[in-house]
Amino acid sequence: MLNIYGKAAKYCDGVSRRNFMKIGGLSTGAIGGLSLADMLRAEDGSTRKNSEKSIINIFLAGGPPHQDMWDIKTEAPSEIRGEFGPIDTAVPGIQIGECFPKLAAMMDKLVVVRSVVGCSGGHDAFQCFSGWDRRNLNSIGGRPSIGSVLSKLRGPTSPSIPSTVALCAKTRHVPWSEPGDPGFLGAAHQAFRPNGEGMDNLTLNGITLDRLQNRGQLLTSLDGMKRSADASGMMDGMDAFSQAAFGVLTSSQLADALDISKEPAEVRERYGDGKPYQYQYDGAPTCNDHILLARRLVEAGVRSVTLSFGRWDSHGKNFDLVRDHGTKLDQAVSALVQDLDERGMLDNVTVLVWGEFGRTPRINANAGRDHWPQVSCALMAGGGMRTGQAIGSTNRLGERAVSRPVDMQEIVATAYHNLGLDPMNTTIADPSGRPQFLVDIREPMAELV
Repeated sequence: MLNIYGKAAKYCDGVSRRNFMKIGGLSTGAIGGLSLADMLRAEDGSTRKNSEKSIINIFLAGGPPHQDMWDIKTEAPSEIRGEFGPIDTAVPGIQIGECFPKLAAMMDKLVVVRSVVGCSGGHDAFQCFSGWDRRNLNSIGGRPSIGSVLSKLRGPTSPSIPSTVALCAKTRHVPWSEPGDPGFLGAAHQAFRPNGEGMDNLTLNGITLDRLQNRGQLLTSLDGMKRSADASGMMDGMDAFSQAAFGVLTSSQLADALDISKEPAEVRERYGDGKPYQYQYDGAPTCNDHILLARRLVEAGVRSVTLSFGRWDSHGKNFDLVRDHGTKLDQAVSALVQDLDERGMLDNVTVLVWGEFGRTPRINANAGRDHWPQVSCALMAGGGMRTGQAIGSTNRLGERAVSRPVDMQEIVATAYHNLGLDPMNTTIADPSGRPQFLVDIREPMAELV
C-alpha cells in the first residue's frame, strides 16, 4: 500500500489532508482485490452524463428524538412533553424546538417532515442512505446506496473526483460510520473514504508524490513494452485507467477540496467545529468540519457525500444531549444552507438530515428516550424543492403519524428526482441481469416537486 506524507491541517478525526488515500484491497461480497484502477475500469460501464446535481446526506446516528426537535408536544403531559419549548420560525404557523434558532430563522429554505414511517428498526445508516431494509436482496449483495447508484448511472464528473465520498469518522459501533453500501453493484461503486484507520479503501502508504510519479512512469514504460506486443489494443485501454487512477491520487483538485484551511476564517467560524465532543461514547463526534467539507466536495464535483453527525442514542440524559448536539447541528446545517444559497448551489444540492428511527414518547427513569421505529422525522433543504413547509403530523403524544405519513422510501425517491433520476422508470440490472427499480415507493413527494 502507498501513503503520501506531508504536514497539513487535520480534520476532527485526526486525518491529515495529505494522508487521505490508500491504494489497496477493496472487497465487498465475492468481489475482492480491486485497485483504484479496477474501480475506474468498472465505472467505465456507467452512463457518464454530466450533471451538477448532488446530495449531502447527514445521518444522525442512533435515532434523533422527533418530539424534542421538529415536533414539540406542548399539550402532552410532562412525562412525555420533556424540557423544550417551541419557537416561531420565518414561516408563520411553523414552530420547531428551541435548540434550533438559526434553522428557525431560515425555515423558508427548509422542509421538516414530522411523520416519517417505514423505519426497519436497524441501528445503522442503511435505510437513510439507500431507502431499503438491509435484508432486501441480501442474497445477491443487497441494495445499493444513493451514492453508489449515482456512481453507476452518472459516473464521476471529473477523472480526479470520485462520484461518492463518505466523511464518516470511525465509530466503535461500526454501523454508525458506514459510508453507504454499494450492494449488488459491487466494490467498484463504493464510497471513497478519505479517513484512515479501520477504513481500508484508500490511503497512500509510505511514498512521496515524486516517488509515486516515478512509479507511474515505470508502469507506463512497462505497459508500453506489453502494448507493442498487443495486437488487440487492450493495453491502450488499461493505460487509460491507470492514468485515471494516478490522476485521482496526484491531482490537487481533490486534496484542495479536502483542505478546509483554504476557507476564509469567517466561513469556518460560521460552521463552527462542533467541539468539545460530548456524549460521543461509541458513536460519531459532532464534527461540524465535516459539513463544511461536504460543501467543498460537492462544489468540486462529488455527486454524493455521506456523513455521520453525533450519537443520538439517548437512553439517558436525552435533554442534555439534545442541547449539545442540537445546538451544534443548528449552527452547521444553517451555515451549510446559507453557504449553498450564497454560492448559487442550493437548487442543485439536496440536503437530508435524519436518523434511523425516532424515540419513545415516554421519558424513562434515566431522563432518556428509548427506540421508537413507529415514527421519526427529517429535515430537508435545497434540490429545487418547494421549501418553507412542515409536512405531516403525529398524535398528541408523538406516538404515531396521524396525517400524511411519509415513508422513508418517498424521501429517497424525492432525492433521486432532485438528482435528475426518474424513480418511476429508472432501473439497474442486478448480477442476474434482472432490472431493479431504485426504490419500491417510486413517486416523489408531491408537496415538494
